[in-house]
Formats: sequence, structure tokens, C-alpha cells
Amino acid sequence: MPSKKEHALYIISTLRQTGFEALFAGGCVRDMVMGKEPHDYDIATRALPEEVMKIFPRTVPVGVQFGVVLVLCEDEQFEVATFRSEGGYTDGRHPSCVKFTSSREDVLRRDFTVNGLLYDPQENKVIDYVGGVKDIERKIIRTIGNPRQRFEEDKLRLLRAVRFATHLEFEIEPETFRTILELSSQISAVSAERIRDELVKIFTGPHPGKGLDLLSQTGLLKMILPEVEAMKGVEQPPEFHPEGDVYIHTKMLLDQISSVDRILALGALLHDVGKPPTKTLSDRIRFNNHQNVGARMSEEILKRLRFSNDDIEDITACVQNHMTFKDVKEMRVAKLKRFMARPTFAAELELHRIDCLASHGILENWHFLKEKYEEFQKEVPRPKPLLTGNDLIQMGYQPGPRFKEILTAVEDACLEKTLNTSQGAMTWVQKHFPLP
Repeated sequence: MPSKKEHALYIISTLRQTGFEALFAGGCVRDMVMGKEPHDYDIATRALPEEVMKIFPRTVPVGVQFGVVLVLCEDEQFEVATFRSEGGYTDGRHPSCVKFTSSREDVLRRDFTVNGLLYDPQENKVIDYVGGVKDIERKIIRTIGNPRQRFEEDKLRLLRAVRFATHLEFEIEPETFRTILELSSQISAVSAERIRDELVKIFTGPHPGKGLDLLSQTGLLKMILPEVEAMKGVEQPPEFHPEGDVYIHTKMLLDQISSVDRILALGALLHDVGKPPTKTLSDRIRFNNHQNVGARMSEEILKRLRFSNDDIEDITACVQNHMTFKDVKEMRVAKLKRFMARPTFAAELELHRIDCLASHGILENWHFLKEKYEEFQKEVPRPKPLLTGNDLIQMGYQPGPRFKEILTAVEDACLEKTLNTSQGAMTWVQKHFPLP
């Protein structure tokens, strides 16, 4: 089966055989120059969208007005874009007009020099009109042309600069950085959905702690997540948090993440968001109930950023439950099994591990839970419930709130292996929950 690169080379070869210039463009060329295997291959060509759709039997016209067509090869899809230049931007996102043009002009309207490279696979040659190769060597993110003009065209580029600098471990070129700082308040012109997607990429990619710092240094964090910016300078009790304030702790925690799980990443980012508003000083610094306050704040933040209801539920569960891990050794077996059976437990357990590593470093409860998980996995799967609501009705109980209390108590006894038959469960209920 052909590889993704082989499919991309086929598309370029086909376009050239029909008389059209075609080149690799953008991030895939940057990755090749850096010696990395590209995840995706984008193709730029002189062929117009309607010509591309005639040449290839399976296409999707995703953005014909901007010259963009998806070409499908087996299970892979490739963005094929006509060389274009763009008119003025009136809304901070969309050009007022598009003109199909040359490869050079196409590059000059792109965002950053490292993304402005072209590659000719036939000649095995990188085409660099903007100094992108040199900037890769210098490890810097720099706009193509005037930074203010590039960011005014599409305000999302303010965040994209942070993402590329974070993932590539590059620095943002000084003039580009100053302009981001000056224009940071204009990020509010970008839709919540686009901001959300960039944040997820920043915090689920390499070096999320660096990403947090860059967001703060550029002024973008206080515009997008002021609740996280508020963690700065919020001191913590040194006996539990020798690493420093809440912001430093959160950054260190993010630096421990080795997963692309957005639930874990956002849970880590927001797990202590409730600390600034709950800080008190008595016998020591305390943050009473910060997990519950933080869960409510997280829900508001995630709704503001248009996360899905499922994501909101899972992320806020991580925030809500992260303090429960200190009590796991004191839990009854039934409660512990319920706690560990929840769908977010794996993410919460990893959050607990990196939370400890970013503070006091004590992992006793993490090891305890790992052992218990293996122990519980070896147990015979639970059978059907010993009693149902219908059973209770037949026993003379009236449907109502008491049903849940009784059935939960029976399930707990079953989990703790003190009940194992329906008849035994009925006798137990009659004893502990007598009829009036």
C-alpha cells in the first residue's frame, strides 16, 4: 500500500504531466528541512480549482473561492491549493478578494518564514523566497514581511506564532514578539472555536509549559484565560509546594505531560484555577474548597471557549476530583471501586502523578492505586445487580428517593463481598431498611 508521501508525489507528478507547475508547500517542507517526517503533505500548484477537479476523480471543493481543493487517494486526503495572492482583510480573517498568481506571490502572503518554503521533488530542491531556511537554522519564528500587516490580516496568527515557537522550541523574533504584545488585545476578534483549537494544540503538543509561558509573556493569556494569569504571585505553603506559586506549579505540571490527551492537558491547566479566589491565611496558607470552586470556574471557562459538553464534563471532573486522591487509602472498598470505575479515572490518576511530581514528589497514593487497580482487574467481573427496583416493589417498598439509597447500599455490600445472592440481599435489606 502506498505511503502518504507516495500519494502526494503521485498528485504532483499527475499535475505536472498535465502541464501545471506543482510543489510541496508549507509545514511539510519545514519538517523536511528539519529532518522530520511530515504528518501531512500540502501541495501548491498553478492549476485552477476546476482544473484540479477535472484531473483527479475524487475531490472535495472545500474552499474553491480561495483556490483550495481536497484530493482523495485511497484513505488519505491532500490539500491542493492554487498559487494565490490576497486583497485587503476587513474582518481580521478573510481576504476581500483572491487572485490566482505565481508561486513567489503565493509565498509572500503566508504567515511565517518557516512556513513559507516550497519544495520541488523532481529537482530535489527547496525554493526559499523569504529566508525560511536561515530562520530554521537560527530557530526563530518571524513573520513574512511586516508583522503588523501579517497579524492584522488574520488575528489567529498571534496564537499560531506561540504554537509554532512552542512545538518547534524556537524563539519569536524580537519585532514579531513586540507586535504580538502590542496587538494581543485584538485576539478577542477571533472566534472562540478557533482560539479553543489553537489552545488545545498548544497544550497537547510538545513543551506545553513553554507554551503557557509564551502565552503569558505575549499578553495573550490574560486576554484568553485571565483566570490562569491570576495564578501568578499566588503563594502556596512551602511544606507542600516548595516549587513556588500556583502559576509555577501549573507550568511545572504541564511540563510533566507526555500525552496528547486533551482532557488531561486541560485538566492539568485548570486543576488549581480555584486557588486564587479561595486563598486564606490562618495557621498557614490555605485554599479551602478550591477544587469545587475551580470546577465551577472551569465549566465557565470551557463553555466560553465552546468546548463540547462531553469535554466540559470530563475536564471539570478532573478538576473536581484532584484533591480526592489524598484520601484514597481511607476509602471503603466499595467507594474505592466506584471511584476507580469512573470514565475519567485514568486521566485523573495521571494528573495526580504529575501534580505530585510538580510539588512534594510523594507518590505513595499513586502506587497504592496502581496496585489496587491490578488487584481489582483480577477479580471476577461483577454479575447482574442482586436486586432491582422491581424486586423492592415486590417486597413492599414504595418507589421514591429511598430506592436509590437502598440499591446503592446493596451494591456497596456486593462490592465489599458481604453479599453474593439475591435472597441474601433481600434479607439484608429487610434488616437494614425495615418497612414502615
